[in-house]
Amino acid sequence: MSIKVGILMGGPSEEREVSIHTGKAVLDACKSNGYITTEYFFQNDYRSFLKDLKDQEIIFNALHGGIGENGKIQEWMDKHNIRYTGSGPTASAKCMDKAKSKEIAKLIGMKTPEWEILFSQNDLPTLSLPFVIKPNDQGSTVGLSIVHNDSDIKPALIKAFQHGNVVMVEKYIHGRELTVTVLGEKAYPIVEIKPSHELYDYECKYTPGMSQYICPADLSEQLAKSIQNDTELIFEELKCNVYARADYLMDEIGDYYFLEMNTLPGMTSTSLVPKSVNATGMSFDDLVKNIIELSL
Repeated sequence: MSIKVGILMGGPSEEREVSIHTGKAVLDACKSNGYITTEYFFQNDYRSFLKDLKDQEIIFNALHGGIGENGKIQEWMDKHNIRYTGSGPTASAKCMDKAKSKEIAKLIGMKTPEWEILFSQNDLPTLSLPFVIKPNDQGSTVGLSIVHNDSDIKPALIKAFQHGNVVMVEKYIHGRELTVTVLGEKAYPIVEIKPSHELYDYECKYTPGMSQYICPADLSEQLAKSIQNDTELIFEELKCNVYARADYLMDEIGDYYFLEMNTLPGMTSTSLVPKSVNATGMSFDDLVKNIIELSL
């Protein structure tokens, strides 16, 4: 018998468009897998879908950022006994709070760039330049700036505070951008990202051809294994479930620094999770099927 899968996409966050791309890709995969699928687009009114969502056997959460990723929708679905893909409310909230997830990474002995939190654009960073200024609870590098000069601090703070009430200032590490997918409780091949800009920003993420992806990344077997083991450990410590993606920066001497864990990573044609699992021979359709079956 076919499984009834509802796909929840859109939402009110800055990543609405990306969520719709993810939702459409997942929808096609669900159809290929023979599931009975229904799309649910919403802006702020997800509660009005309660009856419809309860009719589905599982909801594929294709949202990114905001209430879709910070634990609010997960908490609401738990309350109404609606099954959904991915992590629960506690892990979602922890991972959306970059400072909190960095604290946990640090506690278990992982390296993470030095950081501080600001609550007003009149507060000034105490870290030495260069540093990154970004909202503490946004994804897709929304509101992010790399700051090399004093004159750029104020504009970067104004930009970041337009997207959130809490801003992180994080020591800038010039190095290789690495990302690790966890599916089930297993880390998959590491992807190295070579963006055409100074960092892997919104444009480089979502415009085909703006970044080069190497998977598996060109790392020694020992180093790759160490990064994968640490990723499985932080996935477990953050109480993540089913799948997620951890991002790192690696400096010239091979030290790698944890940046964040994404509990609802992108699932579009340019996305990193499909690239990683594909290196083991897993198709996009199989990836979606695995996420649904693990969530059930």
